[in-house]
Amino acid sequence: MPNILDYANPTRFLNFARIVLPWLGGLTLLLLVVGLYGAFTAPPDYQQGETVRIMYIHVPAAWLAIFSYVVMTSAALGVLVWKHPLADAAQKTAAGLGAAFTFVCLITGSLWGKPMWNTYWVWDARLTSVLILLFLYLGLIALRQSIE
Repeated sequence: MPNILDYANPTRFLNFARIVLPWLGGLTLLLLVVGLYGAFTAPPDYQQGETVRIMYIHVPAAWLAIFSYVVMTSAALGVLVWKHPLADAAQKTAAGLGAAFTFVCLITGSLWGKPMWNTYWVWDARLTSVLILLFLYLGLIALRQSIE
């Protein structure tokens, strides 16, 4: 049985990833189908009606946007402390994913907010902090693109 620290070697990690990636892709596709089935077959809410279905996209996107930030933070720690190349690759990848999920969260939130609040945007703390999170992601991506 290999030690977990053996996968810190990029060659061993890439060999492991080559084996596990098709299985994880299949599991992701299965869970996506289950989630979409739940979104389209859920009954309408008594207050929000059919607009509650957007929560099947909006809430997971918000959670994944925040989780990507946590992954970026821990990967940055791995780069700063141990100067590990896989941590740098993880941070670079998590930034793009986090920006995409944050953008989806903002768009679906504004689409849901129009029928609920009668406006697409209100400057409250939650919405503004997610917008700032998007700007942080985009700034980090721009910074990484500008440095060779």
